[in-house]
Amino acid sequence: MKYLPLDPNIFIHNRSRFTRLMQPGSIAVFVSNDEWPMNGDALHHFKQNSDLFWLSGIEQEDSMVILFPSNPDEKFREVLVLVRPNELKEKWDGKRLRAEEARRISGIQTIVWLDSIDAMLQTWIHLADNIYLDSNENDRRASQVRNREYRFIDEMRMRYPLHQYLRAAKIMKELRAIKTKEEVQVIQQAIDITNNTFRRLLGFIRPGVMEYEIEAEIVHSFLSQRSTGEAYGSIIASGDRARALHYVSNNAECKAGELLLMDFGAAYGGYCADLTRTVPVNGKFGRRQKTVYNACLHLHDYAKSLLKPGISIVDYTEKVGEEATQQFLKIGLLRKSDVKNEDRENRAYRKYLYHGISHHLGIDVHDLGTRTEPIKAGMVFTVEPGIYIEEEQMGVRIENNVWITRNGNTDLMRNIPITVEDIEALMKKTIHQTTT
Repeated sequence: MKYLPLDPNIFIHNRSRFTRLMQPGSIAVFVSNDEWPMNGDALHHFKQNSDLFWLSGIEQEDSMVILFPSNPDEKFREVLVLVRPNELKEKWDGKRLRAEEARRISGIQTIVWLDSIDAMLQTWIHLADNIYLDSNENDRRASQVRNREYRFIDEMRMRYPLHQYLRAAKIMKELRAIKTKEEVQVIQQAIDITNNTFRRLLGFIRPGVMEYEIEAEIVHSFLSQRSTGEAYGSIIASGDRARALHYVSNNAECKAGELLLMDFGAAYGGYCADLTRTVPVNGKFGRRQKTVYNACLHLHDYAKSLLKPGISIVDYTEKVGEEATQQFLKIGLLRKSDVKNEDRENRAYRKYLYHGISHHLGIDVHDLGTRTEPIKAGMVFTVEPGIYIEEEQMGVRIENNVWITRNGNTDLMRNIPITVEDIEALMKKTIHQTTT
């Protein structure tokens, strides 16, 4: 790993939170993700199963976490399974974790090698009444590929058909949505790296620069700060391309007079940052650009003021939509007749703001959490309203990450420049420095 070691108490506490919600007489088994084939003999970069990482901090392939709080043998109540280090394989693929290293990362004291786990696991299963198995229950999941989690479920049901099977994902969805202070500290590190990178970009952006050059600066800055890289594919969209929400071509020239929308975030310690800023390519907002930007910033601040315990994301989105309607009337995007005659299932403002305002953030960029139940203290959300105007070939989005507290929220990105005045001043300063 590139990042500095995390406090293993993060994962010790997470396992304790999970086991407290297990039914008596239960065992829980979590397996790592597949190594996905690319082309030929190549593999995609390995990405750990988020639930297994949340429990252990282990990023290595072919790993398992087994939790059995009522195991008669106390040392096997928490078990980390790892692939046995192999000298020949390490000559090709690099070093694998030793037992002591894994203990320092995870706080799990009992390490069992993968090639010897089957007989031990069978004994433990026979002692248990219930088996918790994991599955991907992220509401945004779209892939129908039957990955290792689901193949493991099939295998366990075939081998132990008379046990009661329970969904670990149901507990995970509740727990992972509520971040501990220690988890938020890691998210803050990802955000601080992203802040440094954004400030660096303000001195790099100018007419004639290519979107992919900006993307390259982002990756360079992230890696030089011990980030593991991008938390997701960076969106670097100048001009009319900013209206495409997941634009990732990043291959066009940034031109004077255009706005540049940048949606990017660093990954650090297994957790994600998610920032969006929209800046003028030439360092100066035009009059109309400033009007639209400030309307978007108003929506951003208004949305942030609503995010507090008790409101649901559904109700929150509806309130932001009402405010967006008023702002769009104010800046001439909507007429009163548009609002009067709107379809309540497809509100008039949706022509210019056609995505959600917030999503959960954590180990995954679109992290686990509910949309319909009341927001709780400890959750971390993005706040990202946008305004997209086809007729003006313009897209503006402003996004920060906030941590929900008992009485409201804390903006974890409060130190990142956001106003027209701050962005223009920093771009003017850095452009001046690079030309003198």
